[in-house]
Amino acid sequence: MRYEFHIGEVPPHFLTPVEQFLPINVLLTLLLFFVFRLYHSLWAYAGENELQNLVVACVLSGVINGVGLQFFKIHTIAVPQSYYFLYTFLLITFIFVSRFSYRYFRSMKHRQENKDNAIAVMIIGAGEAGNTIIKELTNSNYSTMSIRCIIDDDPNKWGRYIQGIRVVGGRDKIAESVDLYGIDEIIIAIPSASREQISSLLEICKETNCKLKQLPGVYQLVNGEVNVSKLREVEIEDLLGREPIQVDINSILGYVSGKVVLVTGGGGSIGSELCRQIASHNPKQLIVLDIYENNAYDIQQELKVSHPELDLEVLIGSVRNTRRINWIFEKYRPEIVYHAAAHKHVPLMEDSPNEAIKNNVFGTWKTGLAAATSGARRFVLISTDKAVNPTNVMGASKRICEMIIQTLNRHYDTEFVAVRFGNVLGSNGSVIPLFKKQIAEGGPVTVTDPRIIRYFMTIQEAVSLVLQAGAYARGGEIFV
Repeated sequence: MRYEFHIGEVPPHFLTPVEQFLPINVLLTLLLFFVFRLYHSLWAYAGENELQNLVVACVLSGVINGVGLQFFKIHTIAVPQSYYFLYTFLLITFIFVSRFSYRYFRSMKHRQENKDNAIAVMIIGAGEAGNTIIKELTNSNYSTMSIRCIIDDDPNKWGRYIQGIRVVGGRDKIAESVDLYGIDEIIIAIPSASREQISSLLEICKETNCKLKQLPGVYQLVNGEVNVSKLREVEIEDLLGREPIQVDINSILGYVSGKVVLVTGGGGSIGSELCRQIASHNPKQLIVLDIYENNAYDIQQELKVSHPELDLEVLIGSVRNTRRINWIFEKYRPEIVYHAAAHKHVPLMEDSPNEAIKNNVFGTWKTGLAAATSGARRFVLISTDKAVNPTNVMGASKRICEMIIQTLNRHYDTEFVAVRFGNVLGSNGSVIPLFKKQIAEGGPVTVTDPRIIRYFMTIQEAVSLVLQAGAYARGGEIFV
């Protein structure tokens, strides 16, 4: 390059040392490349580590070349210093291009193949979370998603580009952009958004008939956990339309902490969430009782992982078995009892009223009496709003359960209370799974009466309120 590629014009005292040292230099350079594993890397997946090894190996080759030529110079005339810089620069360039070009063209090939069948995606949110999701999707060779546009309410971002994707406008552009870009799926990447903001966006998005996904919460952004694997489907809970109820955590902590706690029906939807929240409040011991071994096993394995320090006992048994219940209370002496074991499917109990009475009524009587005679401090019955002026067997059986614990409360020192639930999102026996199944099958969605207005709460809210009711209870109350 110094002589404009005219080899014949290069003075012999420059060219001769280079030619003489060339075989040695080639061997030493090959040895360096071997030591730095340049011949052992999968260049289809090359990254920063491979690039670092490549540069270091080439620089060391340049240093060896410079030192070696000092022994072959003629008449003390050294090769120009510019030669060493050009040698190192060109070596890095050629090796880099030869190695990483394969990765680049392979990546382009896969992206083109995937693009033809890719899902057209719109990202809502041009913040840190949105940028992370966009970066991960665009850099993946095997992603089945192709990001077409970004929506953000910040006017300063409109018309700008993130990772080559244009921010087309605010939420008023959602419907228009869906049609313009042929969007199949919308990802809401705003983990810090309030429930009202999410509900507002969902109201707009549902008109597009696109599939919806979102990031769960802001804590993942803080912990650096934002990635594609954290995306989830939009759940019914996201449509609640209000912020979750906040409970008095301090009162719950003081009430449960350091106590032996028994949860009957601990493998069910309500019972298992009770176990999760109780476990996080540092009980002395948590006893889980359930008649269904699969449910009991699932919550046992979950709690072992999430709370390895927890003193956990998982027992199989029926609340209808007097001998089994009495043995449990005599051995473990629980101080607080949450009675969640019950039959609660209304139509099924209409066809099997005797089972509703045996499990709900007699089960509550036997468990409550065992708690009272063993000296338990508090007994919390999980009841239902259907116990109010009951019109079905299940509701009537639960009303009898409430009357039983109020009677026991008058005759024993144990404080007996009941907590009534309405519709709990995600719980077994809730109307929501039925609605979702009917919608998935193309409808129709059936309701008992068109005039019915249903109010919902999440399982987490319901259980938190149960814990708080237990903390506030003084005996004989029915909390709604």
